[in-house]
Amino acid sequence: MATIELHDVEVQEFLSEIDKCEGDVFLVTDEGDRLNLKSKLCQLIGLTKLIEGGKISNAHIECQKPEDESKLFRFNIFGKKTEE
Repeated sequence: MATIELHDVEVQEFLSEIDKCEGDVFLVTDEGDRLNLKSKLCQLIGLTKLIEGGKISNAHIECQKPEDESKLFRFNIFGKKTEE
């Protein structure tokens, strides 16, 4: 599985991109928590875990499929694509 470090992402748009992924996408925290972000319940738990006390804690994303990794990596770097 590939790993992506998160950098100041727009949460709602990021979750929308995750919904478009074909394979499983996991949020992995430094504490060892591993949440499948394809699940809406895990998305809620994962976001709560990330924003502890108003601070973003350390975590990264792991993608099951390389094409999903590419999609989320581009989103993480460039943000949402504009419609042409």
